Amino acid sequence: MTVAASGPVFSLREIPFSYRGSWFGFSPVIAQKTYAPDVHLVSHQTGMHPILRLAPSAESDVTATPHQLTWSRADGRIDLAYENADTVRLRGRGLGLSLLAADPALTPFSGPYFYQDPVDGSFVFTVYQTGRRYRITVLAGQAEARGSQALGTAERGVVLSGEWEIAVEEYETARAPYARTDAFEQVAEAARAEFDAFTAAVAPWRSDRTPAAELAAYVLWSATVRPAGFVTRPAVLMSKHWMDKVWSWDHCFNAIALADGLPGLAWDQFRLPFDHQDDAGALPDSVTHSEILYNFVKPPIHGWALRSLPPAAEPEEVYRLLERWTTFWLTARRVPGGELPHYQHGNDSGWDNATTFDPERVVETADLAAFLVLQLRELARRAPDPAAAAHWSGAADRMRDALLAELWTGDRFVARGAHTGRTWSSSSLLDLMPIVLGDELPEPVHTALAARIAAHLTAFGPATEHPESEHYQDDGYWRGPIWAPSTVLIEDGLRRAGHVELADEISARFRGLCERSGFAENFDARTGEGLRDRAYTWTASAYLILAAADERRHEQRTQTAQTAALTRPRTPA
Repeated sequence: MTVAASGPVFSLREIPFSYRGSWFGFSPVIAQKTYAPDVHLVSHQTGMHPILRLAPSAESDVTATPHQLTWSRADGRIDLAYENADTVRLRGRGLGLSLLAADPALTPFSGPYFYQDPVDGSFVFTVYQTGRRYRITVLAGQAEARGSQALGTAERGVVLSGEWEIAVEEYETARAPYARTDAFEQVAEAARAEFDAFTAAVAPWRSDRTPAAELAAYVLWSATVRPAGFVTRPAVLMSKHWMDKVWSWDHCFNAIALADGLPGLAWDQFRLPFDHQDDAGALPDSVTHSEILYNFVKPPIHGWALRSLPPAAEPEEVYRLLERWTTFWLTARRVPGGELPHYQHGNDSGWDNATTFDPERVVETADLAAFLVLQLRELARRAPDPAAAAHWSGAADRMRDALLAELWTGDRFVARGAHTGRTWSSSSLLDLMPIVLGDELPEPVHTALAARIAAHLTAFGPATEHPESEHYQDDGYWRGPIWAPSTVLIEDGLRRAGHVELADEISARFRGLCERSGFAENFDARTGEGLRDRAYTWTASAYLILAAADERRHEQRTQTAQTAALTRPRTPA
């Protein structure tokens, strides 16, 4: 029996095959921009590490769906499915498989050691790079071991042929011998049911108008890992390619996408960086399995994001965490006597190399002030008493007034050097991000911003550098390519400012881009080609956020039209 295909079919060169909660996946992507000829088991514990190379005995086609990975040819096939987050099952019929260590060299500090366990007869790799073990248990057929107990450089692994079935597990030091309880078909069906339930929760609104919704849900589902190391909660990594971290603004978009259907998981995404908030109140730049970085921060979009999350189970704690994060910016990031905060580098803004930071790096920017105005408003809304609410409302008013008085020139926002006091404008979309304030901006200001945003719009969405700028680069990171977070923030601000047609157009173009080019880290603004990491969760979340909102608007328009038709007076015959 073969489990029928279910869900979208995708390329492993674009999206790894994985499972919610697992720290490993299957992909030919074995390092940044590095593609191997064969699919590998790639673990993300202690970093991104290719562990095992899966080489079929003959050339075959690879097909990936959310619940099953298959190698096939006319005379045979191999199927792979997750049994749980740390165990996969594989079976072969007429197609053999070599399951070999990706790294052939064992040294005193790196590489794989391979042996057969005398307890249960399984074959085990113990790997320095992850500090974990990988056990292969033969359930049917024969396996030929190669390189057992070998030292130095050697081929290590097992070769399977004929009809065979195995289980592969990732674990720490020891566990009971593997015991099969379900047939492969049941394992694959259970994996399919897990994904289907996730999709039903996250995108119940999906229709033929949202053809990429199921794949977007898979990108989120498959990039989720269980708590381990510094990852204190179930976490959606940015990718199970090389961008295998949680950055302290990316997580907000994933939280919003999950909020309606899986509120608990959404709050886990929002809270994770706050689990590592430092004594100054700052959030880390990023968190992953074995590393927390504090050398930069990320922009304070958390007040903006909180408006889209469900009520918190611990509202007082959320208030306290947001208060500390906001106070960090008001104390550690303001020039004495000044009102406006500053970034210390483009990395702090999330727009690492935006042209806004070309003249100077330590800069007071309009986007930062706008984000903090929204965050101060959110603190006022969540304040425990009227005095605290008045305090935060006053701070928001002063920040907004300073933004308009000091950085608005009459037709654009400028940036200002925190050391020099000199100001300049750029052709970066970053200068237009104060549109997130929506109707809190005066009408002439948000109208001018909307016109400038429209000038950045290509067929696929808003380019992060004006397409006619001398600094524009097709693959220039924040100097041209279209990004999901800037798109979502701008679309929301435009809509709240009343520029609904432009917001609708941006939403439609970006959704069309994802339906055409997938969920890449960013996209060539001229061609729509996906760039960099091709399985980026905040891009998938952006699609889900925009698609869900568009479906709601479509439903409202349909209902309004139906109501109007029912109430319209009929012309007598």
